[in-house]
Amino acid sequence: MRNLIHAKVLNLPRHYKRVVMLGADILMVPLALWTAFALRLGTPNVDIKPFLALYGAALVIAIPAFIKLGLYRAVVRYMGPQAIIAVLKGVTLVTVSLMIITLMLRIPGVPRSVFAIFWLLAVFYVGGTRFFIRAYFHWLLQGAGDKGLVAIYGAGAAGMQVASVLSHDADYLPVAYLDDNRALQGTVINGLRVYSPAELDKLVKEGRVTDVLLALPSASHSVRRSIINRLEPFAVHVRTVPSMPELMSGKVNIESVKDVEVDDLLGREPVEPVAKLLTSSVKDKVIMVTGAGGSIGSELCRQISQLQPRALILFEVTEYALYSIEKELREKTDGKVELIPLLGSVQDEQLLLKTMLHYQVQVVFHAAAYKHVPLVEHNIISGVRNNVLGTLAMAKSAAKAKVPSVILVSTDKAVRPPNVMGATKRLAELVLQGLSSEFPETCFSMVRFGNVLGSSGSVVPLFRKQIEQGGPVTVTHPDIYRYFMTIPEAALLVIQAGALAKGGDVFVLDMGEPVNISDLARKMIHLMGFEVKETDSDEGDIEIRYTGLRPGEKLKEELLIDGDLIGSEHPKILWTEEGSLPWPELKQVLFELEAACDTFDYQKIRQILLHSLVGFRPDHDFVDSLLDHGAQKIRQEPSEAKQLH
Repeated sequence: MRNLIHAKVLNLPRHYKRVVMLGADILMVPLALWTAFALRLGTPNVDIKPFLALYGAALVIAIPAFIKLGLYRAVVRYMGPQAIIAVLKGVTLVTVSLMIITLMLRIPGVPRSVFAIFWLLAVFYVGGTRFFIRAYFHWLLQGAGDKGLVAIYGAGAAGMQVASVLSHDADYLPVAYLDDNRALQGTVINGLRVYSPAELDKLVKEGRVTDVLLALPSASHSVRRSIINRLEPFAVHVRTVPSMPELMSGKVNIESVKDVEVDDLLGREPVEPVAKLLTSSVKDKVIMVTGAGGSIGSELCRQISQLQPRALILFEVTEYALYSIEKELREKTDGKVELIPLLGSVQDEQLLLKTMLHYQVQVVFHAAAYKHVPLVEHNIISGVRNNVLGTLAMAKSAAKAKVPSVILVSTDKAVRPPNVMGATKRLAELVLQGLSSEFPETCFSMVRFGNVLGSSGSVVPLFRKQIEQGGPVTVTHPDIYRYFMTIPEAALLVIQAGALAKGGDVFVLDMGEPVNISDLARKMIHLMGFEVKETDSDEGDIEIRYTGLRPGEKLKEELLIDGDLIGSEHPKILWTEEGSLPWPELKQVLFELEAACDTFDYQKIRQILLHSLVGFRPDHDFVDSLLDHGAQKIRQEPSEAKQLH
């Protein structure tokens, strides 16, 4: 019934609503004058005949004044402080006018204090009717079960702007502010009460709040992390608003509101880049990024395009990925950067050499690689060809073209790898270290770091999708830990590391503290407004299901093989010296590896990886899809095949 009434009122034509407000004012203004006389004279039996001129004048002056001040244009249920100011102006004009009329017409029996009482009552009656209707709409809306009841964390300018935006939305209703400022707690801003964050538990349990929006665009990561940690135990969906520049631009809308980013959960404080490292790596140079359409490669391209390169070559094997990143960069750079999209594989040495010579490439960021552990584990030859032989082809081409600098994007999975992907990435590192001594004109270096948030293989988007679908959230092991870093931060650090390289360098990015994936899943479930459903319990919403470690998966990743970490000009970029193979010996290993791939000799590949200083220690047998005995189930018998012809 409430929703039906609300729908009928809400769908009234706009001019009908204006007529209703006009009728209310026609009643309220004379009522305020009559009440003023009654209070002043101390009797409800007021003879209005001697003062009819005042009653008529009050309406004649008030209605045009209210129209001029826009009181009938305002949408009452979204009315804010500006409406109060308009009412004050209008009532003040009417009061002063009545005083002048009384003096000019010399109307007898009008006490002067009547005008002060009238002013107070008119403000109360005219403004009160509007705020009553506003409260009535909010009451109806709060009863609508399909709307999120939002508490806005932060009662400042950003919070008020967010409240205004949400008031026009069909899915969310702002019902309260939360603020740590004790001076604001208990006050009412734009019709919304300001509560202490400690009262959120009560608001949630009473069903008065279902969502929390963080309107703290200028807060530091540590402050945001502290607030999010306080909100995490409550079953409310926590979202955040855009940055202050976006708020100031006036471009904020409901689509701008988004889920809390996982880097807010991790609380990593961003470190400002060292300007000279960025410019010396990229500015006025011809840059080539392999794997330009991937998670890391595309972010490298975004960052590089903002640093005034002479030209940026986008080298990518996937057509759609290349199309997407080129289109995005052309729109962002608006023709200020020469973009060269090239479709090709890093295994094509001739194409790589031709490209580097033709465009006189000065810096190569090699981000092309297969990085998904289970997929590479089941596609061993493809992984070896792309990650090892592709890196070899790129590095040899760069050496022949005398490219001054080559930076390999590596991974923490290259350290004592139990899986093929990690082994191939470690072998790729050895390729660059080996070539560094053979071709001193090219500065080969590599940057090793852990997981990046939001990448194609990251657990974060997977968890979010699973939570949105109602669960379960799948975690391989309750004690699994991973390092995390945002993609933009990782890309900027890779660019800066290139400027620090001397040749054969192994750089390790400071990833902070490792994160327990199970704890991360719990926090994401809570911050998306759900309760964790424990095993063998009917309570809760989303279950965390442990699936067991996958082949080649470690509980904890490492960033260092041996040696010590040494600081550099950048606090987040560390340097280490690690063992390598002499190039003649490594060259023979690579020759045998390629031959084994050509003949699909998986056991030979395994032996090479086991004895080539990559530290490969598999905890399972090779399970390439072409070796999978389960494939026999789908293969046709010869007799069956004949019947098909």
